[in-house]
Amino acid sequence: MQYFATMNSPLGPVSLSAHEHALTGLTIGQRASSTTPHPVLTQAMSQLEEYFAGTRTQFDVPTDATGTPFQEAIWRTLSEIPFGQAMSYQELGLAAGVGTAPRAVGGAVGKNPIPIIIPCHRILASNQRITGYSGGEGIPTKVALLELEGI
Repeated sequence: MQYFATMNSPLGPVSLSAHEHALTGLTIGQRASSTTPHPVLTQAMSQLEEYFAGTRTQFDVPTDATGTPFQEAIWRTLSEIPFGQAMSYQELGLAAGVGTAPRAVGGAVGKNPIPIIIPCHRILASNQRITGYSGGEGIPTKVALLELEGI
């Protein structure tokens, strides 16, 4: 069974989805069509509130991001990037052990189903330029998250 919730955030509404054991999705700028309470969602919303308040730098809510083996390798590595740090698409590919093709890595980053908690906003171009972001309002949302983390 899938469970859904919506919370307010400085970025606008955030909708979350989960199954029995883990968070499966997070969408910035949209409300869930229905609300079905679940402890995983309560935990995720609490941790996100702490993150936006500046009191949480690491998430420990269980996640289940399902994709191709390539995508999952990228998402696992994204989860290891510490709060307040960034890396390039090329560095991410190397760290994930999948090669340095920035477009392929960028494609996997863009399909991240649980942004913020799996921190895809911490990825920058190799020249440190802020590039696209698939959540919320795009680049302005990414900039807001980077500023929150002091990047």
